Amino acid sequence: MSKKPLVFTDLFVWQKAHALVLKIYTVTKTFPQGELYGLVSQMNRAAVSITANIAEGFVRKNKKEKIQFYFIALGANTELHNHILIARDLKYIKPEQADQLINEVIESSKLINSLISSCKSLN
Repeated sequence: MSKKPLVFTDLFVWQKAHALVLKIYTVTKTFPQGELYGLVSQMNRAAVSITANIAEGFVRKNKKEKIQFYFIALGANTELHNHILIARDLKYIKPEQADQLINEVIESSKLINSLISSCKSLN
């Protein structure tokens, strides 16, 4: 019996980031209509960019390219962190909700950093 090849959705870091995307989309649905093309769009785009760049990095064979995409995912993660703080300060989300999302963003950041470190240690 042959072993099923790994795909990007098998990565724990992608799974956690995907769950965060779904939460961000749910949260931003409650934002004021005037933010649809502003903060809503920015937050959704940043969240999706995290998972998209993890996926793209996963299929790259060249270590340098792989790491580059993971760093882009890390940057989008940091951008999302910033947007959550803005949403909290504008009172679009409650402080407790912002804290929960920020904790997930921080966890995602740690996982992406671990992924980058593991790639750097490859031959």
